[in-house]
Amino acid sequence: MDLSFLNEYMVPVIVGICLCVGYILKNLFPKFDNRYIPAIVGVLGLAVSIWMHWPDITPEVVLIGLASGLCSTGLHQAVTQLVMKK
Repeated sequence: MDLSFLNEYMVPVIVGICLCVGYILKNLFPKFDNRYIPAIVGVLGLAVSIWMHWPDITPEVVLIGLASGLCSTGLHQAVTQLVMKK
């Protein structure tokens, strides 16, 4: 299975920004409910993608933002599971 098409939709800058914001939310506000973090970083990824591509907003720009934002949650979980695995 060739996953190279994902490179087109995962923008490292957006993933990095969303990863940092999600990490800050999780660690700076411990009483904050973690189930909202994926939604927040998804919306943040969308906002950053629209900002980066303004004024040419297309459905692809929306997909890039949402996918990159949600990818940051998956990346965090993958690293957490690999590092914290006992």
